[in-house]
Amino acid sequence: MKLHEIILAITATCSALISGLFFAYTFSVNLGLHKLDDKSYLMAMQNINREILNPVFYSCFLGAPLLLIVSSVLYFDLSSPKFYLILTACLSYIIGVLMITGTKNVPLNNQLDSFDISTASSDAIYRIRLLIEDPWVFWNNIRTVFSFITLVCLIMSLIFFRSKN
Repeated sequence: MKLHEIILAITATCSALISGLFFAYTFSVNLGLHKLDDKSYLMAMQNINREILNPVFYSCFLGAPLLLIVSSVLYFDLSSPKFYLILTACLSYIIGVLMITGTKNVPLNNQLDSFDISTASSDAIYRIRLLIEDPWVFWNNIRTVFSFITLVCLIMSLIFFRSKN
């Protein structure tokens, strides 16, 4: 196995882990959190948002786009369908995962993080949940779709366009 194939396999693995994370949120975590009362929901989201900021998450979340860019360069060939699949995966991740996270989900997370639940009134807790929950879930669902597109393109590039040797 050549180095660029190993890099592409690691790229697909990082992308799969992130896609799985978003998938789990879309189809279980968000649904379960939605059933909590307002204060419990906000407390849970604050804790989740703080705990996810760790080296393992960052290595996959930020490693995936770096590896996607490297893979796009390594497989650069305008006549190769494999290159276009990797490029599509790269653009899908950067636009649909990285940019949406940075411009939509992270600002909502930061807004929630700065909210002091312990001193807030029930009305304030209710309002912040209304302000955050639906947009956060919507943008997470969009990230789920784009991360899935990324993963499918990478899997197709690995399975259908194998390198010779």
